Amino acid sequence: MPTTSAVAHLDVPPVLAGPLLRRMEPKRLVLWLVGSQPLTLSLQLAHGDAAEPQRYPLQGDSCQVIQIGEQAFIHLIDLKLDTPLPCDVQIDYDLLIEQAGQADMGMAEWAPHLLYAGARQANFVLRAQLDHLLHGSCRKPHHPAADGLLCADRLLAEAHTPEQRPALLLMSGDQIYADDVSGPMLRAIHQVIARLGLFGEHLEGAVVDDSEALYQHPASYYQRGELLPALKSNETLRERFFGGVEKPVFTTSSADNHLVTCAEVLAMYLLVWSPLPWTLLKAEMPELSVEKVARYQAEREHIEAFRAGLGGVARALAHLPTLMIFDDHDITDDWNLSAQWEQTAYGHPFSKRIIGNALIAYLLCQGWGNNPDVFAKPLQMIRAMTEGRDAANHMDSQPQDGLIDTLLRFHQWQFVLPSTPALVVLDTRTRRWRSERNLKRPSGLLDWEALCEFQQELLDHPSAIIVSPAPMFGVKLIEAIQKLFSWAGHPLMVDAENWMAHRGAAQVMLNIFRHSRTPGNYVILSGDVHYSFVYEVLIRQRKRGPQLWQITSSGVKNEFPRRLLDWFDRLNRWLYAPWSPLNWLTKRRRMQVTPRIPSRSKAGERLWNGTGLGQVFFNDNGQPRAIYQLNADGSPAVEFVDERDEAQDPCADPTLAAKAAPTDSHLS
Repeated sequence: MPTTSAVAHLDVPPVLAGPLLRRMEPKRLVLWLVGSQPLTLSLQLAHGDAAEPQRYPLQGDSCQVIQIGEQAFIHLIDLKLDTPLPCDVQIDYDLLIEQAGQADMGMAEWAPHLLYAGARQANFVLRAQLDHLLHGSCRKPHHPAADGLLCADRLLAEAHTPEQRPALLLMSGDQIYADDVSGPMLRAIHQVIARLGLFGEHLEGAVVDDSEALYQHPASYYQRGELLPALKSNETLRERFFGGVEKPVFTTSSADNHLVTCAEVLAMYLLVWSPLPWTLLKAEMPELSVEKVARYQAEREHIEAFRAGLGGVARALAHLPTLMIFDDHDITDDWNLSAQWEQTAYGHPFSKRIIGNALIAYLLCQGWGNNPDVFAKPLQMIRAMTEGRDAANHMDSQPQDGLIDTLLRFHQWQFVLPSTPALVVLDTRTRRWRSERNLKRPSGLLDWEALCEFQQELLDHPSAIIVSPAPMFGVKLIEAIQKLFSWAGHPLMVDAENWMAHRGAAQVMLNIFRHSRTPGNYVILSGDVHYSFVYEVLIRQRKRGPQLWQITSSGVKNEFPRRLLDWFDRLNRWLYAPWSPLNWLTKRRRMQVTPRIPSRSKAGERLWNGTGLGQVFFNDNGQPRAIYQLNADGSPAVEFVDERDEAQDPCADPTLAAKAAPTDSHLS
């Protein structure tokens, strides 16, 4: 079991995870990594126009360091340049570790797994225009499917010119599953905590007193529901029902190993982004019942396969700029789904701590690299929290709780990239439009104030790319089922989180699209739902547009139950056909929605179920000219094609053309 008083280990590598390329611009480079000690670093850059490599010492504000354990230090490199770097050319880089009295170590020495075949350095490309993007969400390590992030690694290995490189990888939520953790992953997390001496904490209101007691408790594996706190009703948070709703506060059906401490969540980030922490572990199993041993062994096969691909994942993240935003599983399932959920979850100190710890880890491992300028106050509080440790290396609860209160009120998780087209990344989790009539009803994904700010960001742009973790235009049948359960008072049973679930938020969002000064072309990139689809959307009653494309890619390593999705897909086409009166019952009846068809569709399916990454190519007007789903299993990519074009193409497959008549453009 882990202990927070681990002694120093001389065989721990200097860099445990990273570098990850984060927000990369011609005059500003942001990289993230975790070292086993505070590192003295220099960044060396070279490109075709430079006479010789330029070396930049990373000191002061250009490399901020936050200690999270005895041998774990998060480094955020934020290098501002006086002379902008060129766009659309390959820029080679090396991250040099300076050593007193010894030669500097380059990446070829301390992380050879990050370099592609034949390369002595890593590289990146700054694209002048967002004409090629990758995107995806939902990466659950113990899911049996292949890891979709390896699609990015394969693409980069085959990209021989700068023009073939994507401008960005956009991760639109659930980069980790803090609420759904396998036994072998939790065991690895605990070993990482012990090996690196990640800081512990006191746990107010819990059955256990502190993090060490949690890790050593017999119920720590597969029975964590028993450790969640008791309420006045003598029911645990795991057992308490919301007025008959058959799901508790921590609503995931797989919460048996729900992460609790900040150290646990931080350790998981290391383990999902880097192969190096795994080399520090021993293949030992905790004490389990016979039944749990069988489950553990089955999960271990999936975790071993996941681990085997981490070298390629880390290599891709070291070569491709990546931006991220949270969704629920980064924190906990159904996070802030309704006002009643919030009242209950934040009304107890232990459940509030669980949520807050995941948010602290998100800030340090994801949010910080998106937009470093906005986190000065929370980072100052984190330093105070980690520096005020007691003799047992436990963080003081008072600054930790104060930090969590600050983060729960924080309203700058969203960000905008000053690119062409404009890129707007939405926080659809923390600024919700709560129902005033019924606290059980699902909240709108953005409140009125956040929607107004969203509109301001869009004004006078000819085109925009919007990252919305949940699709703005989803599958109508599934949304109708969610609405039915919400009316019955059971929104948690079906994760009733969609843009149309809240009347006010949906109406304001649709009005933004109708505004005369907002873009003429929108591309909405989403994930969340564990299947992929593409809709073209036209707004009626407005001349010259706008035109929207809802492009959903999910999951990176997760899938919807196949047979169930096939039935949903089929029933959706029948119930919401162009002639169906059900279309007039939707909030999108003033829009014309045309599905694009996966090129490998066998029976006219609109939904593609397979792990991988979405790939979108844009023209000069910010419109998608080609949309693909790259498949993690190595099979050929799926292109989402216009069914009408296929029907009119004399060279098209005649069976597909027959399916396409008449067109399925319909009111939504």
